[in-house]
Amino acid sequence: MADDNKRNIMFFEGPSIRKLYDKMDEWQKINRKRFHSISVQKDGDLFCCIALTNPTEVMITDRSGEVANVSGSALQVRTV
Repeated sequence: MADDNKRNIMFFEGPSIRKLYDKMDEWQKINRKRFHSISVQKDGDLFCCIALTNPTEVMITDRSGEVANVSGSALQVRTV
């Protein structure tokens, strides 16, 4: 099944800010997605985070699949 791009809200919790960070960092390493925004609050004895992700990373490529280069404000693609 393809990645569902319509779901981009995540919830994390941990007993300390450090543990919360570790969980979020591990999630990013596994899922290879960026967080668009986060909100951290204390809830009882836990630190909680609601995060929005960027569900799809867009990469501009040339016809052969090579990633395009951006230099200054110019987009450079190799023609095949």
